Order: sequence, then structure tokens, then C-alpha cells
Amino acid sequence: MSIMSVENNDAGPFADSLRAAIRARGLGLQRLRERLKVRGVTISLATLSYWQSGRSRPERRESLVALKHLEAVLEVPEGSLAALLGPPRPRGRWLTTVADSMPVSALWPRPDPVTDALTGVDARWDERLTRLSQHDRVFVGPDGGEVGYTSRQVLRSEVDGPDRWVVILHTDEHDRPPATVHAVRNCVLGRVVTKRAEGLIVAELMFDRPLTRGETVITEHEIVHAAPFPVDRNYERKFRFPVREFVLEVTFDPAAIPARVERYSRVGHGPEQTVAVVPDAGGSVHSVALNFGPGCFGFRWS
Repeated sequence: MSIMSVENNDAGPFADSLRAAIRARGLGLQRLRERLKVRGVTISLATLSYWQSGRSRPERRESLVALKHLEAVLEVPEGSLAALLGPPRPRGRWLTTVADSMPVSALWPRPDPVTDALTGVDARWDERLTRLSQHDRVFVGPDGGEVGYTSRQVLRSEVDGPDRWVVILHTDEHDRPPATVHAVRNCVLGRVVTKRAEGLIVAELMFDRPLTRGETVITEHEIVHAAPFPVDRNYERKFRFPVREFVLEVTFDPAAIPARVERYSRVGHGPEQTVAVVPDAGGSVHSVALNFGPGCFGFRWS
């Protein structure tokens, strides 16, 4: 079975240097804020925290003015921090692509059915949602068939407006009854496109409301299969964009613990990497991938 969810950046030299300067000066963020206020500069603690963590950086005129005063408070050479900012990041309608991404055609052996199914939903926000964390739990029944899975994701919006998350589900056994998608937490089910002959389901998970830039959301959903359950012998998550943290668990019924399990992954167009794993006492395997993708990550068993 394959699953696809339709940015991960290092902090960078500016954030690293700012943190170092703050440590060297021995001032907490609250005291920095007070020193700046004396200079007539009002800035929030959250903004200072985001700057030093790399989550955001000063770009607007008023932020650059605040940075100039911040350099003085930190007693670093004038312009030394500003010089590390680099060119402004693209914004608004000019932001049409995201670095470190892969097209659908590179992730699916037969991309045309997937592309066609996506025309039935609104996937325009896919590139505007940073994948902070994702946790999939897969359940395999006593006959070796996949009963279903649950998925929890933490997303951050990079613009104002994202109101949904699109999920693509593919099963190898096309003659089985289609699965059912259930919205569990902080979302409701939107449009669903089912292509039974292709083993495809594409579904919208609608947030409670549109997100604003920088806002995060935690959603949960589940996929429930109907008997006879598909016996795919693998579970794979496809990532068009990087994910900060991906946790994958597969739990086997005691009557269906496989003789062999291996974890596999492929980043971009690189070679596949495999590692043999052994189920624990409860019949489960799991793996954690950090700063992964774009690419594929999963387990296969026999």
C-alpha cells in the first residue's frame, strides 16, 4: 500500500550568529526586548524567538530597523547580522514552487491516474503547508490483510488561506472493496474521489477554518478497509516535500507476525536503502525518520 500526503530548512547563518551573540551578551529575550523598547523599538518575544530559531527572519523595513538596534544592544559590529540575511524570500503570488520537491510523476509508476484523480479536489495549498511531523500507525489482521491505519500530522501554513490537506491512498489489489476515510480530529471530510479500477482514493481533509501565515494545525484521520482486507505486504508513505519528523508503526496480529520485515527508504532519485528489522514482543515494528525527503519511506514484509 502506498500513501501520499498532497519544508524543512536549516536555521541558517543568521539564526546561528544571532543565538551566539545573545549567549555571548548574556541577555535573555525579555531583557533584550526591554533594551530595545528603551531605544523606541517595540518587538514581540515571539518574533525574537523566531529569529534566533530560524523560523522567520527580519525582512520588512521596520524589522530591519529593529535589527540595527538589536546589533547595537548585542554589541556586535554594525551590519554584521544584517549581512547574513541574504536576499528576501519570495512571497505571495510569486511563490510558485518550493525547493526540495518532487513531481507526482517521479513518485508513482503510473502517474496519469493519480494526476487525473487530483483534478477532482483542491490541492492548491499542498506547497504552502510545511510538514512538521507525521505519525502513521498501520494494523495488520490475523489473515495478513491490512485492516487500516491512523495518521496524525502537524502542519504549518506558510501563507494565509490554506483550509485543507489532501491525502492519496493506493492499494495494489484493485478488486477489493474501496476503503473508507474518516476525519478524526480538527478536520472534516471534504470531497473524495474514488477510482476503484486503479485502487485509488483521493480525499480532502478540511480544517476547522483557514489558517493564517505561520499558524500550525494538528489533524488526525483514519483509513478503514472492508473485508476481504488487502494483502499488500507493504506500507509506504510518499513525500513530495520534506518532513521534519516521520514516525511509522506497523502492528501485526499475533497470528500473522511475518518471518521477515525490512525498512526501506529512497530519497529523491537516489538508490533504495534497506534495513532488516525484528518485530518486538507486541508484534510491532517502528522507525523514525528526521528531516526526510522528498522520497519514499516504508516497511515491507513476507
